[in-house]
Amino acid sequence: MLKHIFLILLMSGFFSSAQTHRFIYELQFKLDSTSADYVKTNMVLDINPTDVKFYEYKFLRMDSINKANHNYRYRTWGFQNIITRDRNSFKNKNFENIDDLFVYQTDDSMKWKLSNETKMADKYLLQKATTNFGGRLWTAWFCKDIPFNEGPYKFRGLPGLIFEIYDSKKQFRYNMVQSKILEQTYDTTGFIESYGGSKPLEVSDKIIQQKKLEQYNDPLKDFMTQFDKDPNAQYFYRGTQITSKDQLKTYEKQIRETLLRENNPIEINKAIHYSKK
Repeated sequence: MLKHIFLILLMSGFFSSAQTHRFIYELQFKLDSTSADYVKTNMVLDINPTDVKFYEYKFLRMDSINKANHNYRYRTWGFQNIITRDRNSFKNKNFENIDDLFVYQTDDSMKWKLSNETKMADKYLLQKATTNFGGRLWTAWFCKDIPFNEGPYKFRGLPGLIFEIYDSKKQFRYNMVQSKILEQTYDTTGFIESYGGSKPLEVSDKIIQQKKLEQYNDPLKDFMTQFDKDPNAQYFYRGTQITSKDQLKTYEKQIRETLLRENNPIEINKAIHYSKK
């Protein structure tokens, strides 16, 4: 599965001209920390000559569709944690979609404790390291033979590429499954740095927390406003025709219940403390 990573990197000289080194990680995570069920998705780590980008693999498929149709408006959001940063930096730009697209900056420095413990992954010798980040204790396995000090999400700063990383409660686990080299730096402006043709609004992380609370307290605010203006018009929500505000209130309750249940962000110290209504 990973047998050709090092060979390819050696042959490429690690970076030449405007190459992108792309690493695909399978992410298994729990939306609900009390559940036994995991969600699986693939995430992309693009290491470019001057920057690093991390996003969902399915965005690449959407980007291909948009380019084929000369239309950069089609976008889907699932698990987020979409970030970009300069090479050799812990300062990340975080992209989030909360009705609109927002971007905010964070300084995510982390201190690693190296262990002498090692293990093999295919033909690669991995070394263990641990760190506390985002309210969780993380264990990483990295490879010194691949001298990128990067890894999935915000994890970086080790003397080698991170192949695997997971938290002590096994609620999040990244595992590298594929790598490739692109001859040109991959352009993500159609699906990271813009949304529906518009650039994200730059805000602070405090504003993001506020927006999430507003979303919880009034999840169908715009829908309610439109319904009040013209209750006789035809409205549909999730494929169901809306004929009364009581229907909308039922959906509001369902949304709040979901937000309460699936409140398990990767940085658990930033979890929103929702109050039951």
